[in-house]
Amino acid sequence: MLADVAVVLIKGIILIALLMLSAAYMTLLERVVMARLQLRLGPNRVGPFGLLQPIADGIKLLTKERFQPREIETFTYWIAPSISVFLALAVFVVIPFGGTVEIFGHQVSLVIADINVGIVFLLALSSLAVYGVVLAGWSSNNRYSLLGGLRGTAQMISYEIPMGLSLLTVALSAGTLNLSEIVAAQESHWFVLTNPIGFIIYLVTAFAETNRSPFDLPEAEQELTGGYHTEYGGMKFALFFLAEYVNILAVSSIAVTLFLGGWHGPECFFGNIPVLWFLLKVAVLVLFFIWVRATLARFRYDQLMSFGWKVLLPLATVNLIVTAYFILR
Repeated sequence: MLADVAVVLIKGIILIALLMLSAAYMTLLERVVMARLQLRLGPNRVGPFGLLQPIADGIKLLTKERFQPREIETFTYWIAPSISVFLALAVFVVIPFGGTVEIFGHQVSLVIADINVGIVFLLALSSLAVYGVVLAGWSSNNRYSLLGGLRGTAQMISYEIPMGLSLLTVALSAGTLNLSEIVAAQESHWFVLTNPIGFIIYLVTAFAETNRSPFDLPEAEQELTGGYHTEYGGMKFALFFLAEYVNILAVSSIAVTLFLGGWHGPECFFGNIPVLWFLLKVAVLVLFFIWVRATLARFRYDQLMSFGWKVLLPLATVNLIVTAYFILR
């Protein structure tokens, strides 16, 4: 039992370190890709090809003057960024990055917790993620922050419903809620081919759940200055920033696991290291997130809510009913 606990702890520490590093360099990737799309240079001064820019940004945020507004709800104000980061990282507990690999003569599973209700666990975490946003806005004692928190709450709750329905279609198709078994069910064909509507619905709701353009209304600078994190600076702001990028990795990993075959791919490439297929698919989706941000303008808030309730929710409901019909007939 102690050996099992030690393995889980080691896998968790390695995963957190890799996620933190990946989120830091995603900021550089986004700035470079958007610069190329907009015919700019992007960061290229700190280190070769600008590769040390994330480290410089981290040092800058660590050394910034610490401040906090008067008359805030102190405990909630300080804990809100940590809630966002913790929930973003917790998603990866059930994500299977591959099958099993042999390390020093021992078979090690590339998933921290292979639980039978993985999809339910993901939905539970997505419903809790709203707390970091709304508590940050409320505790700051700032009207703009409060409005941003309320916007974020309404947006995330509204888009959780069609997201959940799209994930249920995958559970019906695979006949299980276990993520590893869902990946195994896609060995012959990916669910994106049999359920493209569910995949599109999931992608759209993923943009809304991560507050990314064109659904970045909780932090619309023209209307709410910084939105729910207006009163946060230094490392407290950096934690919200970090949570956003970890969330992008999380929703991309979930999409790869549930719709794009997980670690499965042609054996002629990466045949002995299937986890590379998983990482490659995640990287493509991350680039898609960046491309959309550089391309599409922000929705109005009434358009955002109308689209969620009047278009996505009915479409997701019909898709679930049709999927259930063809599976159970």
